[in-house]
Amino acid sequence: MDIQILFRTIIFLVSLVGSIMIGLPIAYCLIFSAVALGFYMGGNFTNPQHVALNLMSGTDSVTMMALPFFVLAGELMNKGGLTRRIIAFCDIFVGRVRGGLGYVTILACLMFASLVGSAVASTAALGAILIPMMVASGYNRAKAAGLVASANIVAPIMPPSVPMIVYGVAAGVSIKSLFLGGIAPAIYLTIGMSVVWFIVSRKDAVKSDKPKPTFKEAIKIIGSGMWALLLPIIILVGLRGIGPIKAIFTATECGVVAVVYALIVGVFVYRELKPKDIFHAFIASAKMSAVVMFLAAAAQVSAKLLTFSRVPQFITQSLEPLVAHPMILNAILHTIIILMGMVIDVVPTILIMTPIMLPLLRAAGIDPIYFGIVFTLSNVLGLTSPPVGPVLNVACATGKVKMEELIPPVIPYYIFQVIMVYLLIFFPQLVTIPLKWIGG
Repeated sequence: MDIQILFRTIIFLVSLVGSIMIGLPIAYCLIFSAVALGFYMGGNFTNPQHVALNLMSGTDSVTMMALPFFVLAGELMNKGGLTRRIIAFCDIFVGRVRGGLGYVTILACLMFASLVGSAVASTAALGAILIPMMVASGYNRAKAAGLVASANIVAPIMPPSVPMIVYGVAAGVSIKSLFLGGIAPAIYLTIGMSVVWFIVSRKDAVKSDKPKPTFKEAIKIIGSGMWALLLPIIILVGLRGIGPIKAIFTATECGVVAVVYALIVGVFVYRELKPKDIFHAFIASAKMSAVVMFLAAAAQVSAKLLTFSRVPQFITQSLEPLVAHPMILNAILHTIIILMGMVIDVVPTILIMTPIMLPLLRAAGIDPIYFGIVFTLSNVLGLTSPPVGPVLNVACATGKVKMEELIPPVIPYYIFQVIMVYLLIFFPQLVTIPLKWIGG
């Protein structure tokens, strides 16, 4: 074992963890730990120009441009009347069964996920409508908020997924394949969430007393909702192709198409997207994109320093005995990620861990596309686990409940989601076979 590499690893980890503990933003923590490592290594690494150049190269990627376009498309569709129509669409099919509003919530989260790609945005949009609806229908407020928070974990799994774009850029793998590979796990999560809801709500589930819509009303609701639901179809067909039609555009071009479609539907079809809403959508998406882009830039600085310091190689050598056992290695890596997710947000975790884990994946022969799909799921579990839990905080705000009231209802869903991660680890065919069938 090279003692110099060991010292470099310790300096990087201590500076990173220490800066996180004193409350620095994650992007600054990444830059600080890289600078600390650079000062230890000496030479050109102490040159501020070296840091600045790496910051610039961190976002100098055509593929990364897909991120702000998809974020903007989600904002436009949300402000253009999409949320209410998706809920009404789902209500037609499952709203009249016992506990129906819960199933409406789960199905609406899946459909909305195919538009926004962010669990936080999806929870804010759907929670503001669905939680009051469930409470007015007789459901417990904390249970309703817990369901909305947990069901929205599907948002970063279903394409277009913001975390998958970040991982695809960091790992240098096909974002199209990651998108297509996320469809099957998203469906598994939706089915599993429905089963958990059936179990936890069987004592207090209520049946909707709203009159069943007439055939004409149902057709009108479905027709209105179909405009919103055409966007994910356009995305998937454009990325993959269908029949004689070949793939039309890349992930970045797909984001542009999504923005144009969202504008057309919101302004000319639904007629609810006003100039003021468009302006606010651009501002909100710019803020969110800027945060992620700056994180990516900061992570590039750390990644370059780590590569030159050979820290990833050191970690690979430490875990080398497990390379001969890919499934065990995979399980250990995802366990680490789940634990990290409790204290660090999704995007920073992806940016920090991807360059460290890639050499291990290659040595063990683990497909980086398959790993990225499960890796994203392991990461997003942190969105509903304390103490950070960004989605929990949003659900508390939209549902007007305290955190200590929200956590118990979330636990059954969280347990299922963790089990789902390990099922995908020990049975990779659950991901690879549907991905091959879809054409990813």
